[in-house]
Amino acid sequence: MEWMCCKRPEAPVTTVLFDFDGTISTLRCGWEEVMEPLMVELLGEDFRTMVQKYIDESTGIQTIFQMKWLAEQMRSGGGIADDPWKYKEEYNRRLIKPVMERRRRISDGSSSPDEYMIKGSRELLEMLTESGIALYVASGTDDADVKQEVAALGLEEYFTDIKGAPEAREECSKEAVIRALIEEKGVTGEKLAVVGDGKVEITIGKENGARTLGLATDEIKRFGINPIKRKRLIKAGADAITGDFSDIAALREFFTDVGKNQQERNE
Repeated sequence: MEWMCCKRPEAPVTTVLFDFDGTISTLRCGWEEVMEPLMVELLGEDFRTMVQKYIDESTGIQTIFQMKWLAEQMRSGGGIADDPWKYKEEYNRRLIKPVMERRRRISDGSSSPDEYMIKGSRELLEMLTESGIALYVASGTDDADVKQEVAALGLEEYFTDIKGAPEAREECSKEAVIRALIEEKGVTGEKLAVVGDGKVEITIGKENGARTLGLATDEIKRFGINPIKRKRLIKAGADAITGDFSDIAALREFFTDVGKNQQERNE
């Protein structure tokens, strides 16, 4: 794990908020390859580079906001845009095919759940749970879908709550969960950690004083560093970056032992 800042937290966290897709789960690996051709079909080949840049920058936000961007680009180019919700419906129709095939392989036993998880995910969740830390999921994927996919991987027992994008509403689930943790449960910034592979959750975490761990995941190999994601997460201000959860000792320090280790270093 790579620390990106010199000052380290002086107390363990009590709560961890995880993004899900690309952070823990790879069930939706390849979503970019579904979204890009859809947008290029509607905007035209000349817009491919712009589309690729936007998809990279918007990783982690709700799909409906990406589809609203698509509609805006169509209108600005002089075209006639459809309802963004219809674009989202078509995107989901295309994406769900490989997702359901992966879930089928898990359910019939031809694949194990761990084949669709970033390396070390289950071990980390077990370690955090055993440490008495409350775990939450907040995802830009539709609420029903993310809950089904958490269950498909056999991870629902680890999480206090799982929130995805609300049906037919434009509301950021990640911001809403952090706000609820702070305002309703009294979790102050230094006691909260946010973990994700997108700049959205890292930025929201930093704005609320949380400790942030950027996951520069290679979703195909499920381990190691993706340099494109790493660059994105550094720019977002992540406190530390890793490509997977295999170094449990370093992760334990990040989440639970920082105060003790900071004192030892000072001595």
